[in-house]
Amino acid sequence: MAPSDDFLGVPGYWTLEDLARSGQVVMFECSHCTHTKILDIPALARKHGPQTRVNFFKRNMPCPRCGKTGMADGPVLQSPKTAERRFQLVLIKPSHYGEDGYVIRWWRSIIPSNSLAAVYGIAAECAEAKALGPDTQIDIDAMDETNTRIDVDGLVKRFADNNNFGMVALVGVQSNQYPRALDLARQFRAAGIQVAMGGFHVSGCLAMLDGHAVDLDACRDLGVSMFTGEAEGRFDTILSDAAQGRLQPLYDYMNDLPGIEGTPAPFLPKRYVERTVGHSTSFDAGRGCPYQCSFCTIINVQGRKSRYRSADDVERLVRLNWEQGIHKFFITDDNFARNREWESIFDRLIKLREEDGIPLGLMIQVDTLCHKIDGFVEKAKRAGVTRVFIGLENVNPDNLIAAKKRQNKITEYRKMLLAWKAQGIITLAGYILGFPADTPETIRRDIRILQEELPLDIIEFFNLTPLPGSEDHKVLWQKGVDMDADLNAYDLHHVVTDHGKMSRDEWLAIYYEAWRLYYTPEHMKTLLRRAAATGVPIASLVKLLVQFETTIRLEDVHPLESGILRLRHPSERRPGLPRQNALVFWPRFAWDTVRTHVLFGLAIARATFWAVRIARDPEAKNYSDTALTPVTDEDDALDLYTKTTGGSEAVAHSKKVAELTGHG
Repeated sequence: MAPSDDFLGVPGYWTLEDLARSGQVVMFECSHCTHTKILDIPALARKHGPQTRVNFFKRNMPCPRCGKTGMADGPVLQSPKTAERRFQLVLIKPSHYGEDGYVIRWWRSIIPSNSLAAVYGIAAECAEAKALGPDTQIDIDAMDETNTRIDVDGLVKRFADNNNFGMVALVGVQSNQYPRALDLARQFRAAGIQVAMGGFHVSGCLAMLDGHAVDLDACRDLGVSMFTGEAEGRFDTILSDAAQGRLQPLYDYMNDLPGIEGTPAPFLPKRYVERTVGHSTSFDAGRGCPYQCSFCTIINVQGRKSRYRSADDVERLVRLNWEQGIHKFFITDDNFARNREWESIFDRLIKLREEDGIPLGLMIQVDTLCHKIDGFVEKAKRAGVTRVFIGLENVNPDNLIAAKKRQNKITEYRKMLLAWKAQGIITLAGYILGFPADTPETIRRDIRILQEELPLDIIEFFNLTPLPGSEDHKVLWQKGVDMDADLNAYDLHHVVTDHGKMSRDEWLAIYYEAWRLYYTPEHMKTLLRRAAATGVPIASLVKLLVQFETTIRLEDVHPLESGILRLRHPSERRPGLPRQNALVFWPRFAWDTVRTHVLFGLAIARATFWAVRIARDPEAKNYSDTALTPVTDEDDALDLYTKTTGGSEAVAHSKKVAELTGHG
C-alpha cells in the first residue's frame, strides 16, 4: 500500500478485516514527547478496504501533542485471533492434455510422482519446524493430476476462506505439462492466489537458453514465481515470502545444487499413495548423472556431479512408509548403478527385507554396463528388485555415438540382459526412434532383432524429442530449426521436428507401427515362455504386457502415462477447444468407457489364457531360443552385430579392447 496521511501499510500476514474483527490494538508512541495513540483500525478498513494486508503500521502525521513528526513504528500485537491463522499450501503435479483435448487423468495412475513426494517431504519438515512462526500452522495438500481432479473452484473458495493466505505450488512441471500448468495458474492468479512453479521445463530453459525461451514470459505475465534448482534448504524462504505476500519473480538456485544426504526424504501420506496402482511410492537415492547424452535434460538440471542419500536416509524413509503399510518403491535415480552408495543401500534394504520382514518390492533404473559391477545384480534381487528399467535406447552403435550415448555397448547387451534373467527379474527397456540413421525399414529390422536375439521383456518406444533443457534442443533452437510450438506435444509420443530420412508423417506412422510389431500375439507368447523358463513372475509379466499392448491401441496414450479407468470432466478440456454440452459429453464418456474396458478385459483374458497354458506345460522350464542362449563366440554371426549400423565395427572394437586388456 502506498503511504497515506494515516499510515504506511506493509503487505504481509494480516488483513485489516482480521484486525478489526479481533479487536486488535495497535499503539503508537511519539519519539519526542512519548505521547501515545491507539490506531482506529475499523476506520482504516473502511477507508482502504478490509482485505488490505499489513505487517506493521508507521505513523506519518505529526504528533497531535507536540506537533513534531516522529511517531514510532506500531507493530501488530499478537492476539488469539491472529494466532489461529493457517497458511494454505497446495502442491499440484500437473498432467497434460490428451489427443481429445482433455486432461489425461485416471482413477488409479501407474507412475508415482517423485517430485510431488520430494516437495511434500520438504514442506512437511517446514511445517513441523514452524517455519512461519510459532503461531502459524501450515496446511499441506498434495495433488497429482494424473489421478486427482483439480477442483479449481473449490480451491479458490478454500483460499478465500483463509483470506488467500497461502500459495499454490506447481511442482515437477515437465515441458509437455507446461501448457496445462499455465492454464491452472491463470485461474488461481485471477482469484488473487499466489502461484509458484518449478520443474524440468523452467529449470532446463533457464539453464540452457536466454531466460525467455521457451514461453517463460507467460509465467512473468501472469505473476507466477519461477523456481529453478532444488528445494532442499530453500523452501522455507519461499514460504516466508509467500506468507508476507512478496513472492519474488524468480528463485534461481541452478548454480547451487544442494547435497541431499540427511535432507527430508520424499514422502506422501497413504491417502495419496493409494491413488497409484499397487500403492507404490518413490524416492531418489541420488541425483545427477556423469554421462553426456545429448537428448537428456537431467545432466543440465540435476547436474553431472552425482549427489547421494545415505543408507541411513533410505532406511528412515522405508520405515516411515512401512508404518503406514507402504512397501513398494520406484527408486527414481536416472542410473542407480552409478550411485556411489548403491552397495550400502542394497545391504541395508536386504537387512530390512530378510531380517525385519519388510516385504520390499522395488523398481530401479540402470545402464547397460551394470552387470559388470561385482555383485550388483545379485544384491538387487535380494534387496527386493522385481523390475529393472534399462536405458537401452538403440541397437545401432552409430546412432548411439551420434547421441553421445557412448557408454552403451551393444556387445554387452545380451550378457547384461541374461544376468537379470538369471535372477528372475523383469526387464523393461527404453528404445528411441528417430535417430539420424533410422528409416522405417531399419526400424522394422531392429524390432525383429530385439524380438529374436535379446532376452528383453518389455520395450518402451519413444520418439527422439528435443526437450527444452537438452543439448539437442539448444542446438536446434540456436539454428532456428522448426520445432512444434505446442509444448503439450513434447511427451515423446509425438513428432515435433523434422528428420533427415523420414517425413514427420512417416516417422509418426512407424512409431505407431513399432508398438504393433513388437507386441504381436506370437511374440507375447514367446515372452511368457521365456518367463516360465527363467523364473520371471509370469502373472506380473501378463499385467505389463496387457498394459503396453493396449494403451496405445485403446487410449492413444503412452503406456507410462496410463492407469486404470480413464476419467474426464467437461471443465478439464483445453482452453480454446469447444466445450461439449453435458447431454453429449456424459453419454459419450460412458459409452467410450464401457467399450474400452470390454476390449481391455478381453485382452486380459487372452493373455491370462496363454499364461496358464504355458505355465502348466511340463516342458515349460526347458524352453530355449536364440535370445536365451548363453553368450559365446558364435554370437558374432547374430544380426545384432552383422546387420545393425556400426555393429560389425563395434564387435571388432570390443575384441581389440579385450586383446589389449587381457580380458578376452
